[in-house]
Amino acid sequence: MEYENSKVNRRQFMQKSAVAGAGLLIANQSGAFAQSVPSAPNGNIKTRGYAARDASGKLSPWEFQRRPVGPDDILIDIKFASICHSDIHQMKGHWGPQQYPQVPGHEIVGIVAAVGKNVTKFKVGDRAGVGCMVDSCMHCDHCEHGEEHYCENGETLFTYGYPDKASPTGITQGGYSTNIVVRDHFAVRIPDHIKLEEAAPLLCAGITTYSPLMQANFDVGDKVGVAGIGGLGHMAIKLAVSKGAEVYGFTTTPSKVKDILAFGAKEAIVVDDPSRLAPYKGKLDYMISTIPVQFNVAAYSSVVKTHGTFTQVGMPEGMSLDISAIGMAMSRVNFNVSLIGGIPETQEVVHYCADNRVLPQIQMIKAPQINDAWDKVVNKEARYRYVIDAATF
Repeated sequence: MEYENSKVNRRQFMQKSAVAGAGLLIANQSGAFAQSVPSAPNGNIKTRGYAARDASGKLSPWEFQRRPVGPDDILIDIKFASICHSDIHQMKGHWGPQQYPQVPGHEIVGIVAAVGKNVTKFKVGDRAGVGCMVDSCMHCDHCEHGEEHYCENGETLFTYGYPDKASPTGITQGGYSTNIVVRDHFAVRIPDHIKLEEAAPLLCAGITTYSPLMQANFDVGDKVGVAGIGGLGHMAIKLAVSKGAEVYGFTTTPSKVKDILAFGAKEAIVVDDPSRLAPYKGKLDYMISTIPVQFNVAAYSSVVKTHGTFTQVGMPEGMSLDISAIGMAMSRVNFNVSLIGGIPETQEVVHYCADNRVLPQIQMIKAPQINDAWDKVVNKEARYRYVIDAATF
């Protein structure tokens, strides 16, 4: 009964968030700015960050400008930004040619330093976060119902590397920087009872796993598998455990076994060969994979019961996976791929994790350590999310 009530409360939360995000509140008549906003003579906002200059993916300091704060914008003084494997893929051109210099980062938290005249959702001094997108058309059915990442007009504007006429650099620039200007709808509130540095990873790793887990609609006691235990995978374990699932963690890294069990999983399985999956064939009700490289999808999905569901969220090079049709047919598992989540659901996961102490395991670093941290992410050495202190940019 408690679980069923939580589903009702979640629907109410989503509905209220969508209405608030639509701007159905009385607008301020004038904007508000902190006294220390670093403006250029042309009105743009001065910014320091770390940018990739080419497909080597090596980052270095860069000074650039962001657009002025518009009527519906807020300016956030960034305090922390965390590292996602997506940052590495995109900067190295794994997902297609890129424009450089480009600043990555879509797990961003900080303090509101200025608000536009129409903004009512935030005031100067509020704690705020920005995730994987910063704008959309805002009037199609998906956008009006909290699924801005599926904008029907193709106007979802992702946080870095996407063409943006309003940006002085011509593209969106991410959160490895001292500040960011963003449409207020695409920022979420960070509650006081979670540290900013712990909230940052929730804005991608948290929502990317939370959304499909909620869509799976599993029951308490259901067997849920998590494949790939990194920044996303460790959050998937914690979230599924917090929702009452019996969780099985699948990893290729033996040194992560103790951590997987400490996160609440019932079992930790080291998959050094696909044959290690055989004992679990048809055992699980649901599986989520965060693996960001090519892997044997059919072998992993075979651990799910017939007619069960397997969700892929990891995005490999080329954004495509090689899948054996006959292998998938043998288990008849429903296969789907999930992106992120909309703004109301992102706000929801931040509150849920803060309220229930479902927190990421983080490692704090300074800006000059970013390139080394990226190497460690690729080599599966991160434990489990690097968070950059923005004061060091």
